[in-house]
Amino acid sequence: MTQSTASDEPPAPAEAAISDPVSSGPRSLVRVLSIFGLLAKTEEGMTLTELSQALNSPKSSLLGLLRPLVGTKYLVQSGNRYQPGPAILQLSMSLMAGHSYTSLARGFVQELASQSNESAYLTALDRQHRIVTYIDAIESKQAVRYAVGVGAVRPLFVSAAGRVLLAYQPPEWIESFLSTGPFHSPVSGEAVEVSRLREDLQRIRGEGCAVSLSEAVEGAAGVAAPLFDAMGQVSHALLLAAPLDRMTKSLPKMRELVIEVAGRASRTLANARTYQAAGQRL
Repeated sequence: MTQSTASDEPPAPAEAAISDPVSSGPRSLVRVLSIFGLLAKTEEGMTLTELSQALNSPKSSLLGLLRPLVGTKYLVQSGNRYQPGPAILQLSMSLMAGHSYTSLARGFVQELASQSNESAYLTALDRQHRIVTYIDAIESKQAVRYAVGVGAVRPLFVSAAGRVLLAYQPPEWIESFLSTGPFHSPVSGEAVEVSRLREDLQRIRGEGCAVSLSEAVEGAAGVAAPLFDAMGQVSHALLLAAPLDRMTKSLPKMRELVIEVAGRASRTLANARTYQAAGQRL
């Protein structure tokens, strides 16, 4: 792969790239990372002009960064377009393979807790026992808060995380679970009608989140949204939990926050397991 200048721009003098302070130092490192971030969002790659406009950066400065990246195969140049190269793809797989799904999702759990000032959790579906398990937690710093330890479990039919995980399973799995009823509320002991639960699952799929108000734990409330993998399947969910009165007052905001963060987390983590498997074969 040659390191020729992109065809949509004339060659820049070598001394311009060298003398420009933007092309060296910490600022250039941030710019390199920004280049990778932009290219990760498009399959067809970007031209020098497009990168310059997106980054609001001089073309001569960008050329000083792009040339060595092409030379080391972190980028490839096809015609006048730049795309991620094999070196950055190899690095990405190695990074993903070296971390568990929980550690990769940790930043999103932290963001959820920070923005809401409530307790945030990463939860996982236990298909064998048909329950939801809390696998990571960041508790709220407020004096009165909802708190449950990692490893705690909840029923699928009544908790926010449980219902959102149940709602996004294949139809035959959902029906198999519903056939194990009758179900009874752990708070009131009253029967939970299967027909009502089925309607609730349909509503959850339409709204993109599940809400539990004093249903799994008396006086506590939760809002959960699914995490999709690369195949569109769901085995994990993000959950916000808080005392009932505080959650009720801020429910619209909390729903919007959980859905937004879970959406970004899904896009970032979608291929985590694929990368981990590939990394094990390297």
